[in-house]
Amino acid sequence: MTAYIIRRLLLIVPTLFGIMVVNFAIIQIAPGGPVEQAIAQLTGEGEAITERVTRSGTGETLIVTDTGQGQTSRYRGAQGLDPEFIAELERRFGFDKPLHERFFDMIGSYIVFDFGESFFRDRSVVDLVLDKMPVSISLGLWTTLLVYLISIPLGVAKAVRDGSRFDIWTSAVVIVGNAIPGFLFAVFLLVVFAGGSYLDWFPLRGLLSDEYVGRGFAGCAASVACVVDYLWHMVLPVTAMVIGGFATLTMLTKNTFLDQINQQYVITARSKGLTERRVLYGHVFRNAMLIVIAGFPSAFIGILFTGSVLIEIIFSLDGLGLLGFEAAFARDFPVMFGTLYVFSLLGLLMNLLADIMYTVIDPRIDFESREV
Repeated sequence: MTAYIIRRLLLIVPTLFGIMVVNFAIIQIAPGGPVEQAIAQLTGEGEAITERVTRSGTGETLIVTDTGQGQTSRYRGAQGLDPEFIAELERRFGFDKPLHERFFDMIGSYIVFDFGESFFRDRSVVDLVLDKMPVSISLGLWTTLLVYLISIPLGVAKAVRDGSRFDIWTSAVVIVGNAIPGFLFAVFLLVVFAGGSYLDWFPLRGLLSDEYVGRGFAGCAASVACVVDYLWHMVLPVTAMVIGGFATLTMLTKNTFLDQINQQYVITARSKGLTERRVLYGHVFRNAMLIVIAGFPSAFIGILFTGSVLIEIIFSLDGLGLLGFEAAFARDFPVMFGTLYVFSLLGLLMNLLADIMYTVIDPRIDFESREV
């Protein structure tokens, strides 16, 4: 297993490099860029998100415009601006260097986890990520745990009662839950339970009430009232994320159990006089749960970094999803590429951890025995 882990760790390097190359290339041909965003802020143009999305052109080389001084500029909205000022903006954002030089400078810094400063927030990328991390970890951790706690028992019960009335009506619930968009259900929860037209049971926004903001993790954990307030704020956003997340895992659990229940070793175990409970949890469970439990690390990373943008916006939760969303539209390259690098690295490491969990759950699996 040690040799396999070493090979996988070495494989992370070219994989991560490829991810960065592809995304760097895509961003360079995308409309707009940091220089144009800075010009738009100075001139009061292009503030709407829809205008940022629908701009024409590629990268930073957009439209040749007259600066008013007998010279031309590559940037939209540069009319009347001093060309030396435009050149200074390019130096500030690193666009005075060739494309390949910018890329390798970025990768060289990222190798030592130096992600630089945000273009428009005047803070380091690391500080921004650390500030937003508690919100995203809260959403990702609670959502993943609840999805697994609901899906695994429900999937097992559906497999054991396959074709029964319980299986039919729970399948209907699963289908409805999967069909409802999480953001739409979030709006419904706000209207009904957060002081809308009906009940006022839960807070409308934020991770903590005003009196607990700024205490930090240790300070809040030491106060029962703060912990209760935190859980109170988490109910609605986590419920909105869980509603559509448990369907796939429930059906996966059911189908894997059904596949194992029909295997010959189960029939043999029953013929020996073992109870149904012993057959189910002593023989079937380990084999059936292999793919479900081993996928927990990847599922957590997926929910943590990809599934909470709209939920964070609706519930006014300032997390990593909202940070990445704003950075993409502001063309804040250090935040975009810094978070992409960290999250891609975490995802690759979580995939390795998932493979290790396969061997923990079922020691018969040996990746080193495979022919390369």
